[in-house]
Amino acid sequence: MTDASVSEDVTEQARTDRGTSDRGYVVRRARTGDVPGIQALVEPLVQQRILLGKDRVVFYEAVQEFRVAEDPAGNLIGVGALHVIWEDLGEVRTLAVTEDWLGKGVGHVLLTRLEADARELGLTRLFCLTFEVPFFTRNGFRDMGTETVDPAVYAELVRSHDEGVAEFLDLARVKPNTLGNTRMVKSLL
Repeated sequence: MTDASVSEDVTEQARTDRGTSDRGYVVRRARTGDVPGIQALVEPLVQQRILLGKDRVVFYEAVQEFRVAEDPAGNLIGVGALHVIWEDLGEVRTLAVTEDWLGKGVGHVLLTRLEADARELGLTRLFCLTFEVPFFTRNGFRDMGTETVDPAVYAELVRSHDEGVAEFLDLARVKPNTLGNTRMVKSLL
């Protein structure tokens, strides 16, 4: 990596940390007023069976986990969430970008912000369950195969009622949710 590309990465990270982008959109923490827009943004992906549908109450319960991207007119153009699974492990959830903004870096900037949030929380690994393997691979994730966690942590996690934790553990009860998806992980170290 050249000094110029490192400088560009640092500059983009600083913009992301401030929630701004030179690409014509802003990334910020989600607010309760964003929930209907978040649900509307992900609904086409739910209909395509790319994302699992969620009731509106679930979005309200987890609004503090979400970051949103909005265009200059204030329209939501992207969304992503970070859910803590364990002491060192978080999950990237509901990462989605509107069709008009695909390929313009919105997903990358949202993911970069979620990774910064994860580091701030002390997490060292991120998990995702995705059909978008090339995107996550370009962003440092790898297929985790049958990898999970050590047996003591597994015994604790298996008690969780959270579907994302069950998907991370690859439990049989969530197999209908995971068909065709790839379980991916990234080290933040």
